[in-house]
Amino acid sequence: MAEDMFLFWGSGSPPCWRAMIALEEKGLQGYKNKLLNFEKGEHKQPEVLEVNPRGQLPAFRHGEKKVNESLAICMYLESQFKSRGTKLIPDKAADQALVYQRAFEGLVLQQKLVDLLMYTRRVPKEEQQEATMKRNMEAASAEAQLWEGYVQEGSCLAGKDFTMADVVVYPVVALMFRFGLSTEKYPKLAKYSDFLKDRPSIKTTYPPHWRESPQTIDMLKAL
Repeated sequence: MAEDMFLFWGSGSPPCWRAMIALEEKGLQGYKNKLLNFEKGEHKQPEVLEVNPRGQLPAFRHGEKKVNESLAICMYLESQFKSRGTKLIPDKAADQALVYQRAFEGLVLQQKLVDLLMYTRRVPKEEQQEATMKRNMEAASAEAQLWEGYVQEGSCLAGKDFTMADVVVYPVVALMFRFGLSTEKYPKLAKYSDFLKDRPSIKTTYPPHWRESPQTIDMLKAL
């Protein structure tokens, strides 16, 4: 079953990480995979483009079926393997509504974070526009504060059970703290991160280069 699956992925990428968490949660260990280096442009190689013409990761293949975009991969796995592993989408309509809401909102959180980080990292400091930096910072801060309000003590993002919402959002939250998000300013998100960090699916798929270089970066300390 899993032997017929292949995943191209990059270390530390929230989209790649969520696909790997979903595979673990559905009990699909044993899938074939290849770790690629973003800095070396390995995600633009022909073998990746054959699966994902955009040259983006994750790029996933199941037999002859190609599924790209991380949330699409996660939803596909849940749909095709409902009876295996963790049930990531609950049956009750009200519970489903919250899971879907949080999962898709997670993509907004990710985009706000990417906008800020990419501007900070790619634009030389002397060329950065104060108005643009302020706008990106305020947008990311407002989104982070929104999620701080969502988190409930000792709970996952859509109730007590681990769901698709956590598959999608946890990697983004982990990345934010790696980049220096204040645990004092966002104590609920910090507790949520600690609450799930030792979950087998998360621990097993933890970005390898983070293990080698665990220190955080302070790019988000002012958020």
